[in-house]
Amino acid sequence: MTDPLGGATVAVLGFGNQGEAQALNLRDAGVAVIVGARPGGRGEARARAAGFEAFPLAEAARRAGVCAVLLPDEVTPGAWPAIAPALGDTVGLVFAHGFDLLYADLAFPARADVVLVSPTGPGRVLRELARRGEGLPAYLAVHRDGSGRAWELAEGYATGLGCHRARLWRTTVREETEVDLFGEQAVLCGGMNALVTAAFEVLVARGYSPEIAYLECVHQLKYLADLLHERGVAGLRQGISGTALYGDVTRGPRVVGAAARAGMEALLEEIRTGAFARAWAEEVARGRTTLDAAVARAANHPIEEARRRALGTGPGPDGSQGESRKALSKN
Repeated sequence: MTDPLGGATVAVLGFGNQGEAQALNLRDAGVAVIVGARPGGRGEARARAAGFEAFPLAEAARRAGVCAVLLPDEVTPGAWPAIAPALGDTVGLVFAHGFDLLYADLAFPARADVVLVSPTGPGRVLRELARRGEGLPAYLAVHRDGSGRAWELAEGYATGLGCHRARLWRTTVREETEVDLFGEQAVLCGGMNALVTAAFEVLVARGYSPEIAYLECVHQLKYLADLLHERGVAGLRQGISGTALYGDVTRGPRVVGAAARAGMEALLEEIRTGAFARAWAEEVARGRTTLDAAVARAANHPIEEARRRALGTGPGPDGSQGESRKALSKN
């Protein structure tokens, strides 16, 4: 198998969801991979168990011709003062998300190539598709072109991940970062979680059983999301009943109407001006106290108990353990 990175040793800095998947895919593609991780941490242990040599972050960076910076956004700025001095003059740096390229003041060697290779899905999906000989589309961007061949680095790295089997989209760091943040906040995480929680609360407040409310507004979402993923909006509408279709077209805009659009516009403006990044940096500096408290409150929301009961992981209304997950599926 031809090494898509021309024999360069790649240091994967961070062995989390993306780090593990990317390291394994690169190794399968014939790339020499080492891992940078916190000594004694879980990432280091998992990397060694997977057969990788693991080193402290700076040492891994020193040994590599290409460094994939796959640390959490909030961790990278604090770790960079130790990593930066270890980087070679002509190192290639690959980021999976543009957040720290756009908002953090990271110092790079003058002749370094700094690129973005952003797979459009979680690490587990990237790995699963690669093992099947398929690929996940990826966004590519060049932040700094120290060698004049930065696009080649981005494309070679994306090929090592298997993303070339799908599609490689050229973009900019700003576009990837701002669209990614907006998608997370408005739809994929913030919007989705707020929508299903509000729908659950409306039904329960009007006397409907929490378990049925959960199954209808949360559990079934996966099946429709799968249909949306496979067929798009128009294709999904071809796969639902006439009653559901009429409700979709005539009632959906009442839920996501002018007020929701105004909220989305406000979110996007906060992202574009850097206000969101500043707020997140301030939260990290405070020790994430507000965030952790909000997550803890949400974990104790009645929707979680409804889930346990509805899916058979807790007692049902009559004290029974309920049906299995498979039995509850309509498909």
